[in-house]
Amino acid sequence: MKEKELNNLMNDLKKLDGFPNGKDKEILKISNPPDYTAFPNPYVNDFIQKYGTSYDLKANNYEKKPFVGDVSEGKNDSIYNAYSYHTKVPHKAITKFIKHYTKEGDIVYDGFCGSGMTGVAAQSINRNVILSDISVAATFISNSYNNPMEYKKFKEKVDKLLQEVEEETKWLYETEHKNNAENTRTGKKAKLFDLDKNKGIINYTVWSDVFICPYCNEEYIFWNTAVNKDTKKVKKEYECPNCNAKLTKRDCERVKEKFYDSSIDKKIEIAKQEPVLINYYMGKKRFEKELDENDKRILKKINETEIPYWYPTDELPLGYNTEQPKNSHGFTNVHHFFTKRNLWALSTIWSKIEDNNLKILLLILLANNSKMSRYGSRTGIVTGTLYVPSTMKELNVIEYLKRKLYGPKGIMKPAKKLSNILKGNSIIETNSITNSKINKNSIDYIFTDPPFGSNLMYSELNFILESWLQVFTNNETEAIVNSSQNKNLNDYTSLMTQGFKEMYKILKPNRWMTVVFHNSKAKVWNAIQESITRAGFIIAQVSTLDKKQGSFKQVTSAGAVKNDLVINAYKPKKEFEDKFLKNAGEGLEADFVKEQLKHLPVGANIERTEQMLYSKMLAHYVENGFKIKYDANNFYKLLHDNFVELDGYWFLEDQADEYSEWKSSLKLDEIEDIKKGNQVLFVVDEKSALTWINNFLDEPKDYGEIYTSYEQIATQTDDKIPELRELLDQNFILEDGKYRRPKTRKERESIEKSRTKNLERAWKKLLDRAKNGSRKIKNIRKEALIHGFTKCYQQENYEDIVTVADRLYKSTLESSGDILDFVDIARMKTE
Repeated sequence: MKEKELNNLMNDLKKLDGFPNGKDKEILKISNPPDYTAFPNPYVNDFIQKYGTSYDLKANNYEKKPFVGDVSEGKNDSIYNAYSYHTKVPHKAITKFIKHYTKEGDIVYDGFCGSGMTGVAAQSINRNVILSDISVAATFISNSYNNPMEYKKFKEKVDKLLQEVEEETKWLYETEHKNNAENTRTGKKAKLFDLDKNKGIINYTVWSDVFICPYCNEEYIFWNTAVNKDTKKVKKEYECPNCNAKLTKRDCERVKEKFYDSSIDKKIEIAKQEPVLINYYMGKKRFEKELDENDKRILKKINETEIPYWYPTDELPLGYNTEQPKNSHGFTNVHHFFTKRNLWALSTIWSKIEDNNLKILLLILLANNSKMSRYGSRTGIVTGTLYVPSTMKELNVIEYLKRKLYGPKGIMKPAKKLSNILKGNSIIETNSITNSKINKNSIDYIFTDPPFGSNLMYSELNFILESWLQVFTNNETEAIVNSSQNKNLNDYTSLMTQGFKEMYKILKPNRWMTVVFHNSKAKVWNAIQESITRAGFIIAQVSTLDKKQGSFKQVTSAGAVKNDLVINAYKPKKEFEDKFLKNAGEGLEADFVKEQLKHLPVGANIERTEQMLYSKMLAHYVENGFKIKYDANNFYKLLHDNFVELDGYWFLEDQADEYSEWKSSLKLDEIEDIKKGNQVLFVVDEKSALTWINNFLDEPKDYGEIYTSYEQIATQTDDKIPELRELLDQNFILEDGKYRRPKTRKERESIEKSRTKNLERAWKKLLDRAKNGSRKIKNIRKEALIHGFTKCYQQENYEDIVTVADRLYKSTLESSGDILDFVDIARMKTE
């Protein structure tokens, strides 16, 4: 690739959202065009032209139902564990999704690629893949996974590097073997027989913070005073060694010391830390000792000598995660996260790496060789944070590198395995999902694991690694909730909507997108769901793995779900979309239901219930600003006149026989599961309560039996759900002391008519409180609210929607995507 040509292309791309921060030469230095660029990849459409197939409406006979798999499967795989990243879905889990939705040679896309597991999964089964992420660190790791160096060559370069670095830095980690040292296995004191061979190799050194007693104002070393040496746990309460006062860690402040930092040419104030213990090797035996005079001389020499190699000194950005080390230890710059000894070793390694493929070695060293490495009952770092512990484990960088390369869990075995399994092709770019330059209708399947609200601040957590690369994430369009970036939930929703709109644009019609969701907060769940539907996708199914039963449950709300959720959504067929836009949805309600039923698996699926079908249609019409002709009662008539109802689920006519075959193939335990209503994992609102009851009443049951099972899955919720008896009396038929589903159209219409009147009364009370009261309203019945909002929307009475919304708590509005849709469009219409 000619450098001049690439420079010209780069200049044209600099205006795009997400173009990284850094000098051109540094950005190009870590790139490997055309396969990987640390900026928006100008060759991505060439890749599609070479490996993809154009969308052909006439030849489009693609039909797939949603697939659900365990997204945690494969977390013990050596490839998955080779390079760490904040959140990862194992490639083995992703492979099953890609196999289901695509064929060999298809193009898969992941716009929030993280460490690139989607790429490994796709290439391992001979699919082609486009990986993109706004994070420089993420795409850098993705490149290592998806474009690895040939194993033999990689091994030669690694071994040469290891030998050179070990020879130069060995003295940093030497220590003298002493006869008072303790054998860590036997607990016995060492005996010295050969004084000429008393040089040990440090495994790690324990450093401790120093605190000041609030009573006597004397310093004490935290390790000596507050840590139980047998359990390595911090004592809840301990005595000051100077005045014997009872202390807790919270009572005391860290001692800070001022000194001149030559690396940044300024005076700094940083937490005082003292070395307290050395763990070292003599041959294959391991010993522990306190520091002796020789150890102190070596540390003094290190601290008084300038490191001969470059290392990053970048100032930490303002942020949520970066504030913790600033406040606790006074760390203001990247190099403060490392002891000078480890900084010396790391900079030596970095200076000798010439090949881009070897730069990944730095990644496996940074976190655990920093001052974030804990020593105590728990070791390693606290993931998802920049937390600095009070007792820190300073590892021997070189010995740690050896273990990470050739140890039982080292990367050399998975590196060899990786180079053998990748059969497809990949292209990687660093880019914001808000401005993909990929041609429309060119991607066959999307699998993605996006950021979820305020779970993780990726650009902050990646700052240390990116400082070594000298290329930084441009976080202006980073989709997170972060007060330091002035981004709230609305900003997050807006950025995610832009991102999903780009995905909608590039995905072929009638194809699928799978989104993995990790956040249990209902408001974030609704933001994601709203973003997906606003982009044009139709969500077909949301499921989670019930690990107790080992089966997948369908989900209507994320509020009570702690497991990962899998969202399957599809882009409607082109002719369907064109017809809807041309007619503004008018008279096409049955077409919408038909399209939805065609995309659902034929079985006992809650998405086939009347409640869920109406909810989906409502969301689609409101999101697109179409008029709503049907209320819940009329919608039942629409279903009854156009579709087939079996066991409380709705089907296309040609799906009825398939459903009967599906039922006859079920095992006894699966039939029992359906009878118990176990398609629904939790009851979190009135809609899911009615869905569960309808599933549960496969045959007439008395109140006691229903109540016992209902209580097991009902959860605490902010929805004012009517009492179970009231739900049963208003929505089902009581006959001979038992409740059953309505059987006839007359029964069903009578129930819907009565329910509509009940919801109308509740809505009028709510509207009256909103108009005549001054306080915020809580404990509302959401179904009544949605009923009222639907009626107002139909009548174009947007003022009443806004009036009620203004009296509701923000948490209520954010708890339901259905509610938010109405409020957003009403505010827009009344501005």
